[in-house]
Amino acid sequence: MPADGVAYVWKVYHQVFLPQSIPSPQIDSLDITGWLRTLGIDLPFTIDIRFYALCILFGIVVATIMTSRRLTKRGAEPGIVLDIILWAVPLGIVGARFFHVFTHPGDYFYAGANFWEIFAVWDGGIAIFGGLIGGAIGALIGCRLTGIRFWTFADALAPGLLLAQACGRFGNYFNQELFGTPTDGWWGLQIDAINPNTGLANPAIPVGLAPGTLFQPTFAYEVIWNGLGVLFLLWIGKRLNLQWGKLFGVYLIWYGAGRTVWETIRIDPSEIFFGVRTNVWAAWLAIVIGIVIIVVQSRRHKGAERSAYVSGIAWSPATPEVDSTDRYTDEELRGDGAADDEAEPKDLEPSATSTTGAKP
Repeated sequence: MPADGVAYVWKVYHQVFLPQSIPSPQIDSLDITGWLRTLGIDLPFTIDIRFYALCILFGIVVATIMTSRRLTKRGAEPGIVLDIILWAVPLGIVGARFFHVFTHPGDYFYAGANFWEIFAVWDGGIAIFGGLIGGAIGALIGCRLTGIRFWTFADALAPGLLLAQACGRFGNYFNQELFGTPTDGWWGLQIDAINPNTGLANPAIPVGLAPGTLFQPTFAYEVIWNGLGVLFLLWIGKRLNLQWGKLFGVYLIWYGAGRTVWETIRIDPSEIFFGVRTNVWAAWLAIVIGIVIIVVQSRRHKGAERSAYVSGIAWSPATPEVDSTDRYTDEELRGDGAADDEAEPKDLEPSATSTTGAKP
């Protein structure tokens, strides 16, 4: 078949069997207030749950469960991870928001800007690199209070953290943000020029593009990359028995390498230093830190970790106070001597040694 014929067949096959593009969601939140009104409940205020927030919360829950199981296998008390994330998650969110605002000052500091928008996390705008910094500080505090080794916790967290990041990227999908350069591929992402929820123009779309332009779905690229990274971390961690923070170092390298690529094709506004986007610099720094952790910890710790706890602290599962295979009936457990009295009737005859018997 001629080359033109092959191209034509492929074009027809693509149009019939393959999607032409990836559609974006037309809603970005759950209107709880409207739903309650259909049930006859009229609230004096509005309740909207953003899908962006739900994606992040779901990622936190998944990461917590996964980390707890991995930490328990290392000998830590079941559920102790909750005492650590109570510090790590709030400080991580604060750090993520601060880093985003710091690297996007034009979005928050201008004439007539609403100062309180700095804290509007529910509208989108958190940076994972800032979250890592804030979360690390919170984890240090939590580990110090619980006695868990910080690097043991970091290694247990690494796969779950990468999985949580994959879940969080779906929040960008619902918000129709952080997409890449235009593309003609069938995997191109549809982005509405006018936000269907607010009716306002999408400021992330460059001026001058033709209507219906498709964009690189960077959220999907990162979801796939992070998903593969979870499998890789689980495999290499078990294969090489990576401890003392070395698995977390691998996480930093993996995530930093992928983020470097996705950032180079994103078109959302960002601060530029020496011709490079801020998040690219952060991704490179993550790679360097990951390498340093692996090298330094490999030199400092040749053997395996003795415990998930720091020296001087230990935990052991509770054991039953009575360890017996004996079995008792209800009558035997009713009271002291009760069972014996019922089982053996008293001898009414005076005993031979009795001093109260009848006289001869």
